[in-house]
Amino acid sequence: MPAPSHTALGTWSGGRFMHFGVPLDDDRLVALLRPDERIRTVITADAYGAGEADRLLGRALDGLDREAYSLVGAVGHDFYEGEREGAKGFPRFTDPRLRGPDGYAGYLRMAAERSLERIGADRFDLLLLHNPDRTGYTSEAVWEGMAALRDAGLVTTLGVAPGPANGFTLDVIDCFERFGAAIDWAMLILNPLEPWPGELALEAAARNGVDVITRVVDYGGLFHDDVAPGHEFVERDHRTFRPPGWIERGRERLDAMRPVADRHGLTPLQLACTWNLAHDAVRCVVPTLIEEPARAKPIEAKRNELAGVPAEPVLSAAEVAEIRRIGDNTGSMTLKGGSPDFDGDPRADAWPLSDDLAAVARRWRIDPARQLARSA
Repeated sequence: MPAPSHTALGTWSGGRFMHFGVPLDDDRLVALLRPDERIRTVITADAYGAGEADRLLGRALDGLDREAYSLVGAVGHDFYEGEREGAKGFPRFTDPRLRGPDGYAGYLRMAAERSLERIGADRFDLLLLHNPDRTGYTSEAVWEGMAALRDAGLVTTLGVAPGPANGFTLDVIDCFERFGAAIDWAMLILNPLEPWPGELALEAAARNGVDVITRVVDYGGLFHDDVAPGHEFVERDHRTFRPPGWIERGRERLDAMRPVADRHGLTPLQLACTWNLAHDAVRCVVPTLIEEPARAKPIEAKRNELAGVPAEPVLSAAEVAEIRRIGDNTGSMTLKGGSPDFDGDPRADAWPLSDDLAAVARRWRIDPARQLARSA
């Protein structure tokens, strides 16, 4: 059963199911997502397009040898019984308005089976718990339900995918400690312009035997090198929610990193992927592939760059440290999950820093006030 390869494709690419850039037509998106000998891992989530991403992925996989690619899925947002809540999307299946702990395992079984049916597959090589709330990180009933999927042969390995925004550092470490016997993989945000806070969870992942997939490797498309100051985004593009000036500041730091890329004959995207893979726990990178309105660089060319990412280490330890110094973003935003900045009633994606999480911080030598708080 194939494990995820060092590069992967995500069904959130291509602008159809997550609004990044111009939506591709069916044929181009199917071709983009079809795994091959250069990129043999593909990742989907059942909530994308309320199942439509699964169906399109099924077209991309049609006719391929099942042992030639690695299939990664994600379940967790209940679009079957839950009502979409605007930009927040569908509620987590652990929302008490939908069901209690006695219903978690049944939901997970149903969601995994339906996702596989839409794809036309009999198993996932990896299934991720998608964007869990606090219950998802801490509930034995949730992880017993996930483990039951493995026991039933529906999945080979299991993992957790915090998100969608940055944060959840102590929560995911806590999850490793509680349920490490069940967790093989985690998907975290990490790239040379956002080393923080994802890097804080890498040691805990490695010590708990958890391999890491990193997403947002392209930093909103900047590492594709065709997003410049004055860039015009299409309507509803998710990147319009980023703070003003993010492109200008990002380009300045990217330009400072270019000598390292040039030294090794890497494109900026390949540099970002290679930098991520230089971290011990990171085994797989999955940037978002985006077709910009002006098509300055066709999305097929971006896929080809990803396919050319070296599997073996390229950067020296000094170069890894230099890039991290240039891209340091510590304290640049308010984090989701358990955060010292949180104030108010708990939400599905943010909650107070509990005593349990404070204890996790002490065990892993993380100072929440200094390392998890937004700078003044």
